Amino acid sequence: MRFSIHHESVYRYSTPVTFAPHVVRLHPRPDAGRLLAQTILVEPVPISRIERADRFGNTVSEVTFPSVSASVLSIASTLDVETRPPQVLAHARSLDLPALPWTAPPSREDLGAYRAVEPSWAVHAFAEDLRSTANGRPIAFLEALTRAIFERTDRGIRTEGAAQPPDVTLEQRRGACRDVALLFLACCRSQGMAARFVSGYQAEAQTPDGRSYLHAWAEVYVEGAGWCGWDAMHGIAAGEGHLALCAAPDQGSTMPVEGGFTFSGSNVVSTLDWSLRIATA
Repeated sequence: MRFSIHHESVYRYSTPVTFAPHVVRLHPRPDAGRLLAQTILVEPVPISRIERADRFGNTVSEVTFPSVSASVLSIASTLDVETRPPQVLAHARSLDLPALPWTAPPSREDLGAYRAVEPSWAVHAFAEDLRSTANGRPIAFLEALTRAIFERTDRGIRTEGAAQPPDVTLEQRRGACRDVALLFLACCRSQGMAARFVSGYQAEAQTPDGRSYLHAWAEVYVEGAGWCGWDAMHGIAAGEGHLALCAAPDQGSTMPVEGGFTFSGSNVVSTLDWSLRIATA
């Protein structure tokens, strides 16, 4: 599948501000597909821009701005990427995997950060019930978890705020994609699985207003296969219609734009306007 994307974010400030260095996470992950073209335009024009890999394997841009005040910050990404159906899940299904819960640490030492969790009693009990239903089989558990969250949750759009705690989503049976992804992670980690939060784009909007939004889903590490993606918001395994930008143990490390500013005076009000167009072929 070919993605053609234009994603623009415009931050406006009630008084001129001076921008601190920013991190821009709008590059596709190296394993997300074949990058055909990309441009990222930033205004005010940075005095330096460094592209690098962060500690989680994401490609990020670090931008530094001149010491000049401005009332608007604009970041626009135009992107062409070709994705292919992932083979990881099919490989994982062919493996003779140990039953859940997984108590032995994975062979990769860097996966520790993806397993750390202190789930609430309710989240743990929810995951335990699904593990029992799946007879401890890991892939069957992930399928059951995806289906259960999809069927029991009133899924909607919330454009502001961080993901709510997993037990809130579980109790209220309502949440945005980032809330649903965080609940999925907590359930997996309660079973000893390494799981990570993924931010990116999804081919089908499937929203009440028909608009496209940044999307969030989860990936789980399966020994011998790799990272398998699960999208409980849509009740499916992640496939070629998912384009990952960032993956990390927590949502905060996947924010598309991160940075601060300084200003003179006692107060400043900031607003964010954005537009996202996704075309696929």
